[in-house]
Parts: sequence; structure tokens; C-alpha cells
Amino acid sequence: MHDVSTTPPVLAAELAHAWADIQRYHPELPDLAAPESLIGESSSACGSELSFERLLHEAVHGIAAARGVRDTSRAGRYHNRRFLAIAEELGLDHTEDPHPSSGFSLVTMNSETRQRYRDTAERLARAVKAHSAATATDTKRSFRGPAARHGSSGGGVRVKAVCECGRNVRVVPSVLAQAPIVCGACKKPFTIADKMAVAASA
Repeated sequence: MHDVSTTPPVLAAELAHAWADIQRYHPELPDLAAPESLIGESSSACGSELSFERLLHEAVHGIAAARGVRDTSRAGRYHNRRFLAIAEELGLDHTEDPHPSSGFSLVTMNSETRQRYRDTAERLARAVKAHSAATATDTKRSFRGPAARHGSSGGGVRVKAVCECGRNVRVVPSVLAQAPIVCGACKKPFTIADKMAVAASA
């Protein structure tokens, strides 16, 4: 076992490991094409804190995509009852009324789910902590761009990316450049729909 105090784990690898653990219980969940895309990515609707609970939230979207289920509306912000139904399959609960703007997005692990993934969740938490500690020293010396300085979600301007079957997502171009994001329906990568949008966000 690695000593995380001396050997910080590679966060992207830990995210992939955690995702694979979810797939053990939910085989229809597509592979996570770009685990590093979740690093530094935030959304007030899906959760801004990188954690195993948020990874389960993203897995709900993954299964919905694999089934061809439209689980959100309002540009992906409002999480509907179809999202909630799949979330419950993954051991996530929503005990309150739907939020007016984000719907059933604020799901949390129930006690059985916490027990099932306890070791994996703790391992990911250590990786996130080590990553945060390793990058904190760079904040004063690094230029992160105007969107990050002003607190924009995701650390950059999101643009529209489409796949061959016509589905679309909003993504920060620098995130998409790191590795392909693959559609769960047609298995083709999303590509930027409007190159001018990329230039404008640069």
C-alpha cells in the first residue's frame, strides 16, 4: 500500500478505479472515457465538490445515456424524475421536494451504498486531498484565465459539442482537448460544433 503522505496518488487513475468499482455493480454503465475531465470541473447542478458521491451522480447520467433516457432538461440543469429513478437504482436518495431550478440533483448515498463503496470512497477522498495539496502551491504562480478568476463554473467558457447521433453536451474546450468524451448512445466522440466559439473562449 502506498503512503499517500509521501506518494500522492494520480487522481485520474483513482477516478478510473472508482468508476470501475461502480461498474462491478452496474455493468451497463459505459466506460469513463476521460476521468481527468472531472478534475477541476464543477457544476452547481451536478455538484461542485469532487467526491465518490458526485461520481455516482455522474454514473446516473452515464446509465441514462446508455439507455437513451433524457434525464435532464433546461440545458442539463434540471434533473427530472427519470434521473431520480436511476439514481435510486444506484443507491442514491433524494428526501426533499425537487429544487425549482435543479430538480432532483441533490442526491446522497444511502447507508447501504456508503457501506458498499466505503473503501473505494475513502481511497478517492485521499487522492482528492493529495491532489488539492499538490496544486494549492501553484495558485499564486499560475495564470488560470478570466473565467476561473471570476468564479465561473468549470474553469472556462463552455461550448456546444455534438456526436454523430445528434446529442450534444456543453464542455470547456480545454477539457475536451485532454481526451475524447464518447457518447453512450452512438459510441462516437463529441466534437466542438462551432469553432468560432472555441476561438471566442480562448
